[in-house]
Amino acid sequence: MRKRLFIHDEADNVAVALFDLKGGETVEIEIREKPNKVEILGNIPYGHKVALDDIEEGEKVIKYGETIGVATGNIPKGSHAHTHNIRSLRY
Repeated sequence: MRKRLFIHDEADNVAVALFDLKGGETVEIEIREKPNKVEILGNIPYGHKVALDDIEEGEKVIKYGETIGVATGNIPKGSHAHTHNIRSLRY
């Protein structure tokens, strides 16, 4: 089975889709200490982010082991995490 998600750092709470992902499919998360899976909740395009955990509104979004933004609403595990629900910290 081909790897479907790329996680930059073990601290990340989002991963990058390596293929277009379809809602309802289950994808294995390989970097975590224990084998883990995430059910994809909606279609996610190649190159976009997927929430690996429930991310609450106002919580930091972590990629590359660094905070890249803040959730503007609740982002459930397996959801598309992108500009529609993340405010960048770039100024």
